Amino acid sequence: MRLGFRHCDHRKPFLWQSDVQPPARWHGAGEGPANYFADTPMGAWAEFLRHEEITDPADLAGVRRSLWVVELPDSGYAAPKLSQRVMTGGLLSYTACQNEARRLRRAGAKRLQAPAAALKPGTARGWTAAPGVAPAPTPRDGRVWVLFGLCSAVGWPAVVAGSPPEAVLPLVRHF
Repeated sequence: MRLGFRHCDHRKPFLWQSDVQPPARWHGAGEGPANYFADTPMGAWAEFLRHEEITDPADLAGVRRSLWVVELPDSGYAAPKLSQRVMTGGLLSYTACQNEARRLRRAGAKRLQAPAAALKPGTARGWTAAPGVAPAPTPRDGRVWVLFGLCSAVGWPAVVAGSPPEAVLPLVRHF
């Protein structure tokens, strides 16, 4: 089992369970459900901030989102065959990513793993607390996991109707 982090509207369930969802990087209109998870909480918040184009710390005060920790399968993640630049690109790269996800699904993939588009390289590191809170010494790149189709995952709310920390803003690869 691995843990994924997912943000969502605090008034709704933490998983999409129908194809009535907006298209995103790895699925087009009517191709859901597709549920996206980050490998870190900051990665999940970064995805939200990038999507909403939030760059000003003052705008964080109006955010009311939930952050869930969700049990995900350990294996069976397909790897897209696209360049890093395409997989982490802006909105114009979505068509290539959606086409690659369609190819993977036609080949039988139920889930995929890709680089986190919203996090700058090396910023998925954790934190230490000795003696104060500081970034962990080893930088790492974030990942995103996408599960296609209906999910029966167990999740726990980590934040309910909260906002992302201001510390995530400089980590975001904005559009």
